[in-house]
Amino acid sequence: MIDFSSTLKISLRSLKVNKMRSVLTSLGIIIGVAAVIIMLSIGEGAKQRITQDIESMGSNILMVMSGSTTSGGVRMGSGSSPTLTLKDADAIVKNCPSVKIAAPTVNGVQQIVYSNQNWSTSVYGITPEYMEVQLWEIESGRGLTRDDVKNNTKSALIGSTVAQNLFGDVNPVNKVIRIGGLPFKVVGLLKEKGQNGMGQDKDDTVLVPVTTAQKKLFGTAFPGTVKFINIQAKDSESLTSAEEEIKELLRERHRIGKNDEDDFTIRNFTQMLETVKQASNTMALLLGAIASVSLLVGGIGIMNIMLVSVTERTKEIGIRMAIGAKAMDIRIQFLVEALVLSLIGGLIGVISGVIIAKLIGTFSDMKVAITLMPILVSFGFSGLVGMAFGYYPAYKASLLNPIDALRYE
Repeated sequence: MIDFSSTLKISLRSLKVNKMRSVLTSLGIIIGVAAVIIMLSIGEGAKQRITQDIESMGSNILMVMSGSTTSGGVRMGSGSSPTLTLKDADAIVKNCPSVKIAAPTVNGVQQIVYSNQNWSTSVYGITPEYMEVQLWEIESGRGLTRDDVKNNTKSALIGSTVAQNLFGDVNPVNKVIRIGGLPFKVVGLLKEKGQNGMGQDKDDTVLVPVTTAQKKLFGTAFPGTVKFINIQAKDSESLTSAEEEIKELLRERHRIGKNDEDDFTIRNFTQMLETVKQASNTMALLLGAIASVSLLVGGIGIMNIMLVSVTERTKEIGIRMAIGAKAMDIRIQFLVEALVLSLIGGLIGVISGVIIAKLIGTFSDMKVAITLMPILVSFGFSGLVGMAFGYYPAYKASLLNPIDALRYE
C-alpha cells in the first residue's frame, strides 16, 4: 500500500533542495492563475455594471428608434434617416393603452462655452417626461417644463461633469452658456449619476427642450423629427402588448404597406439585458481561455523541469527500487511532486490575482467583481495541469531499470 504521507514529505523535501528552480518552475502557473482571476473579475464587473444600468431603468422600458431606409436595395442601420416625430410620441400615449409615458428625444454633440472655458459634450433635446424615464433628478435649480417645450425656450440642464469643467466650484444655475454659438440659460444642475456599464460618463451631458433642439440646434436636415422615443409601459406585464400596440400604430401612421419593412426599430430593454448577459459570459470565457494559455505554458515548464529532475535523481530512484520500491511508488512520487509544485503556484497565483484585481478596482474606473467560481476553477485547473504535464516524467522515472540506475553517474 502506498504511503501518501511519506511520499508527500519526500516530494516537499525534494522541492526545498532546489528552491529557486521550484519558484521559477511555478512562475508560469502563478501568472496563469492570476491572469485568469483578473480577466474573469474584470469581465464579471463589466457585466454587473451593464446589468445594473439596464435594470435601473426598470423592466418596463422600450426604446423606439428612427428606423432604416432602403437605399439601392440595401437596408441601412437604425437611425440612418429620422422617421419619428413629436406627433408620433403624442399618438403613442393617446392610442396605446399599455403605454404610460412617451418621451421623444433628439441628440448630438455640441461645443459648450462659458466665459473663456469650453467643453464638447452630448446635448439632448427632451420633454419633461424624459427625466422620469431616465431617472434624472435635480441637484439645484429646476427642471424643464412643458412651457419650455411649448415656447422653444433656450433653457438648459447640465450634468456635474459639464458644470465642473465650465464653472469649477461655482453654482452654474442662472448662468448663461453658449451651445452651438447660441445663448442658453442654465436653469438646473442634474444630480450626479457616475459612469454607465460601458465606462461612459453619464454626467457629461446637457439637456434642452426638444423643440429648441429641433429648430435651433439639430433640426436643419430633418425638421420636426426625433431620433428616438423612450417608452415606459404601465408595468412589466404590459411590455409585450405595448410593443405590439406601438408597432401597429406607427405602421399605420407611416403608411407602411403590409409586405414592407418597418421604418423604425423597437428595442426591448429586458431582451437587451439577456443579450448583454450572454455576450458578457461569452467574453468572460474568451478572456479566461486567453489567460489559460499561461497555465499551459506553465505546465510545459513543469514537465521540462521534472524530466531534468528524473535525470538528476536517477541514482536515488535506483536505490529506492533496490530496497523494495515498486514502479508505481516511483510514479506516484514524481506525480505528487508535480502536483504540489503546481498547487503551490496556483495558491500564490490566486492570492496575487485577488490582490491585483482589488488594486485595479480601487485605482481605476473599472468595476471589478471577484467571485468564488473563477478562484476555484483556476486553482483546480492548476492542479490538473500539474497532473497532466507531470505524468510523462513520472512514467519515465518508473520505467528505469534499478541496476542501470545504480550505475548512473
